[in-house]
Amino acid sequence: MWTYITTFLMACLPIVELKGAIPYGVANGLPLMTTFLIAYLGAALPVPFILLFLRPVMEWLKKSIGPFQKFAHWLEQRSNKKGGKIQKYEYPALFVFVAIPLPTTGVWTGALIATVLGLDFKKSLATILLGNLVAGAIMLAFSQFFFGTIL
Repeated sequence: MWTYITTFLMACLPIVELKGAIPYGVANGLPLMTTFLIAYLGAALPVPFILLFLRPVMEWLKKSIGPFQKFAHWLEQRSNKKGGKIQKYEYPALFVFVAIPLPTTGVWTGALIATVLGLDFKKSLATILLGNLVAGAIMLAFSQFFFGTIL
């Protein structure tokens, strides 16, 4: 039971997301498709909240003092830097960005970039969730190959 919960919670975390949660769940004996579903749902859970609430939180942080203000400016600059190509091609680029399971690419950064660039909520949500599905399928294949579990 704890492995299911840990897999879900790992998938909710930035950077780890399902890229780390799927191999963790599979390596700890969870069935492959169950691991995929738990990790996908865990990674998808924060996306609408990031898309809806990040902008007001960032504006508030930029008006605050000290490290919070610095963090908000750093995060916005980082997102603008990563979002350059995404801004040009918008949703197809956002999809590819989220679908490639590498560190710092994924649902958290994709949602952050979509928010900073002011992309449409519904289109961004659908694009990010679809990209997350592809990233999950890639990690599923990777985990199957390396850990050899039964579906």
